[in-house]
Amino acid sequence: MLHQRLQQKLIQKLSPQQIQMIKLLEIPTMQLEERIKEELIENPALEEGRESAEEGDDNLPQSEENEKDVSIDEYLRDETPSYKLSAKNYSQDTQKTEIPFSAGTSFHDHLVSQLGLRNITVREKALAEYLIGNIDDDGYLRRSLDSVADDMAFSLGVETTNSELESALKIIQEFEPSGVGAKNLRECLMIQLNQKTETPEIEQAKKILTLFFDEFTKKHYDKIMSRLSLSEEELKNAIGEILKLNPKPGGSFQSDKVAEHIFPDFILEDKEGVLNLTLNSRNVPELKVSRMYTDMLNTYARNKKKRNNREAITFVKQKLESARWFIDAIKQRQTTLMQTMEAIISLQKDYFLSGGDEALLTPMILKDVADITALDISTVSRVANSKYVQTPFGIFPLKFFFSEGMQTESGEEVSTREIKKILQDNVNIESKRKPLTDDELAAILQEKGYQIARRTVAKYREQLNIPVARLRKEL
Repeated sequence: MLHQRLQQKLIQKLSPQQIQMIKLLEIPTMQLEERIKEELIENPALEEGRESAEEGDDNLPQSEENEKDVSIDEYLRDETPSYKLSAKNYSQDTQKTEIPFSAGTSFHDHLVSQLGLRNITVREKALAEYLIGNIDDDGYLRRSLDSVADDMAFSLGVETTNSELESALKIIQEFEPSGVGAKNLRECLMIQLNQKTETPEIEQAKKILTLFFDEFTKKHYDKIMSRLSLSEEELKNAIGEILKLNPKPGGSFQSDKVAEHIFPDFILEDKEGVLNLTLNSRNVPELKVSRMYTDMLNTYARNKKKRNNREAITFVKQKLESARWFIDAIKQRQTTLMQTMEAIISLQKDYFLSGGDEALLTPMILKDVADITALDISTVSRVANSKYVQTPFGIFPLKFFFSEGMQTESGEEVSTREIKKILQDNVNIESKRKPLTDDELAAILQEKGYQIARRTVAKYREQLNIPVARLRKEL
């Protein structure tokens, strides 16, 4: 038996317009250009160009031409002249130039191509090609040979042994770049050393990697010198040979990698002490609602009796509303971005006027900007994410200007970025024979008036990607 009951719920849902606005707010300017192009293709009621006051009026009287019944099929029909579609649309004077296209060679293709230069059997080549496919971008074979053998049995139906795979791997390890196909860092470095001309320094370097690899990675140099009876100069020369080696042989092969270009969302100029902020919309076109679609809607609205016209009205109206929503969302995005960046500038005015002195960065969190702009913290976070500003002294991500604060002994509030800069400066000038420990760094900061515990120093040091003192030691 069916039972019916009433249930009251309070649910908060985002409208399609709000969802569209959020998505547009998150993307940077470079992606916005692509998003607008997609919308122009999908919605014929949206056009490029500035909307005049006359075009913005939907209630203008219709011309006699628009009084006629217009077919949607006729409007959507491609009106491109046939001569523009011709494959031989060239005059006799036209010079046709072939533009070469370089696709590049990937790291793995580079390794496979070297197989063709070796005198090996078909089976050895097949095993080597499968092993190359398991080598990562750093140039290492991090999988065990047992796993590779199992994969070949299940996926290809090829039975093989570890001995066969090991022989195929030895062939690969003779390829360029040197060190490729190693299972770990020690083997990678040893492969490179074995391919060098034997010298006393190379011989000592091999002993260090073979017998005292852990001590080498932890920089326990005194223990290595004692065990191998080496002088400090001999140890320095041997380690110098190791440091010349490439720990990531695959990383040196960059032909298949694309450089990433930063396109700033804001441009900030300092004109005699006056900060001028503009949105970088150089490649973002202006948009307007199609006048032809507006007139078409008015034409169909006068003939509501026909069933086909009612369907056409729904279609055209939907496209027009979608175009207006998109234009409004773009305008709202621009307004929100400007409000947020102006608030950041007002909070960090001294920093921008000083030409980028990080000591003048004031503590600032998302809530500080939200309070000034009356925007939600999540909105400020979306603006700050993946956005960049071009200043007279460089291009910076908006996240750069946000930092927590702490008080000095005098009660002055300073940014943690200032403290990190002091840490970095002290590490840069320290003696590499005896690097500063976290306790010593904390003592230096306390002398400058920053009451910071050792564990806080360790946290900031890790955020700056600075190793512990033991790993910063050099001979």
